[in-house]
Amino acid sequence: MPRRGLTLQGRFRWLFLGLFLLLVLLLFAYLLECTPPADVSLALPGLAGESYGKDYYQALMQEQEERHLSRATSLKRQIAQLKQELQEMGEKLKLLQDKKEPPGVQGLAETKDQEPGDLLEYLHSQIDKAEVNTGARLPSEYALVPFESFTTSKVYQLEMGLTRHPEEKPVRKDRRDELVEVMEAALDIINNPDEEDGVEEDMPMQRQTYTEGHFTEGLYRTERDKGTLYELFFAKEESSSFRHVTLFRPFGPLMKVRSTAVETSGMIINIIVPLAGRVETFSQFLHNFREVCIQQDRRVHLTVVYFGPEGLPEVKSSLEKMSREESFSNYTLIPVDEEFSRGRGLDVGAHAWKKGDVLMFFCDVDIHFTLEFLSTCRLHAAPNKKVFYPVVFSLYNPAIVYGNLELAPPTELQLIHKKDAGFWRDFGFGMTCQYRSDFLNIGGFDLEVKGWGVEDVHLYRKYLRSDVIVIRTPVSGLFHLWHEKQCADELTPEQYRMCIQSKAMNEASHSHLGMLVFRDEIEAHLRKQAFKTQTKAED
Repeated sequence: MPRRGLTLQGRFRWLFLGLFLLLVLLLFAYLLECTPPADVSLALPGLAGESYGKDYYQALMQEQEERHLSRATSLKRQIAQLKQELQEMGEKLKLLQDKKEPPGVQGLAETKDQEPGDLLEYLHSQIDKAEVNTGARLPSEYALVPFESFTTSKVYQLEMGLTRHPEEKPVRKDRRDELVEVMEAALDIINNPDEEDGVEEDMPMQRQTYTEGHFTEGLYRTERDKGTLYELFFAKEESSSFRHVTLFRPFGPLMKVRSTAVETSGMIINIIVPLAGRVETFSQFLHNFREVCIQQDRRVHLTVVYFGPEGLPEVKSSLEKMSREESFSNYTLIPVDEEFSRGRGLDVGAHAWKKGDVLMFFCDVDIHFTLEFLSTCRLHAAPNKKVFYPVVFSLYNPAIVYGNLELAPPTELQLIHKKDAGFWRDFGFGMTCQYRSDFLNIGGFDLEVKGWGVEDVHLYRKYLRSDVIVIRTPVSGLFHLWHEKQCADELTPEQYRMCIQSKAMNEASHSHLGMLVFRDEIEAHLRKQAFKTQTKAED
């Protein structure tokens, strides 16, 4: 301990000496600047054969004096700043010297995990602020900074403007280098685990070798007053066991937060779909459900809450047919003789589950999801810890997107992330993965609130104001299929205008809408060009 104190005192002396020398150099520079020039011809211009009056010499002296005063003022300001910094540093060093180590920590002074100074405390405080272990209470849905998701070759981003795309390769070198560094750091942590690395229940970690090919998905977000948080997931082929690595860069070196194993083989997802009518759309939904949930995943339960009698027999018949053909019985049909309310339907579906806690996916009938999304849903929700609010990619009207073709391609071929094909629906909060226990503890939907989608926002705000972490990110395996939007005649002029604006936003991209607006002008131009070509040919 005394030896360490002598070392610190020696460092402080050298630091003071260096600052003193810097101060001396600045004073020396000041003296050099204030010394008059030695050029004789400049000092005595009359020797060059020219005559100068008294006014000339006075103007010259005044100019030189103003220049020196300006330089002196600048140097004095720099010296004052250095003195202030020197005083502040001296006070900090004095506090460090006066600070006594608490009893029992002397034996830890030489361990590899301890780093001196306040920097380490500051970095760990930034981790606590970055919603790594618990959620931060936010005032509204606009305060949350969403994640961006990425794979080994693509980045899925919300902020696009008019030039960037919803799905991009990390073409910028700094972005590529950043993600490569994060990937390499995560692989190093997984392949060389510490003793504390393990599953959530502190079970021992089995040493395995992972490579970049085992990377499944990642998230990252940067908050300007904290740093960048990274969540990376790895899995072996045909395995439901994932390795989850959390990294944080607090505007400094990359820091390890934790490394855990996540077992998803026993995680059942209860997919809850509220429905009224739209029988054909439901048949399309069941086709997607069969291919993904029954034929591939088989760890799901489907709950359909159906409003009203019209179309109920057809829906019931479709479910029974699927059950017979696929030997699948994990579904529940709940008829509700009420006017349709999405929030009410999801609330009924959540309360109908009687088998303890379960992961729920609130879904709409016009949503198309992939097998990868189900894994993403399981990885980003945890009871009493975090809820998952994915950003859906909303497809435009295929009649406009593929207007140059005789027929639009099948739905499976429309599922692409292109700027002219769709957009990230970042204003929608209806699709969510959360545990039933969290939904009940937070109070569920506010069913007194009227209006389409309003109850979704209210539930989202409840989580933002709680200690639960909200994961918000665009997801490549979740699509909102286009359907025609009707604007009712009963709407007020202001509501009707807003409805038309929403309809236009969902109809086509900026460029396609522009082509529709200027279609007559384009056709007139083409006719003129055709006429000119024909005239030249006749001549």
